[in-house]
Amino acid sequence: MAEPKQESLDKMWKYVKGFADKSGTTLHPNPAVTEAVVKGLAMHVDELGKPLCPCNFYKDKQAEAKLRRWMCACDEMQIYKYCHCLLFVREDGMPITEYLPEGHEGRDVYGLVTDPTPDKGRALKRKAAAPATPPDESSPSTASPV
Repeated sequence: MAEPKQESLDKMWKYVKGFADKSGTTLHPNPAVTEAVVKGLAMHVDELGKPLCPCNFYKDKQAEAKLRRWMCACDEMQIYKYCHCLLFVREDGMPITEYLPEGHEGRDVYGLVTDPTPDKGRALKRKAAAPATPPDESSPSTASPV
């Protein structure tokens, strides 16, 4: 497997450290996890010119890079503060799942993992899916009786 350029590695290390601080997360406590993800991001910078998430499979990496949804920090991180790569996590290594919608695989796998720094991160939280609310039993039904 080819190695990324040192310049790309340095750029990605600087980025992920800065983003972790900005988002109120930490880098994964297992250095092997963090190093693998940063290396994958740097390799995509070399290949595509963009830090496309290395933890997904893409039929067409170029097309996916244009969509930007899996560009680090991906939409899931920007909206829900959830990093499926486990690069940006809490100090205990757990991914934050508190803001994920019900039925999301991250919530199903890890359960409810709270955010220790709710005042940081989630730059795109306005795009989060609205939580499902049960119908208000006190409001009249609009369905006509049969």
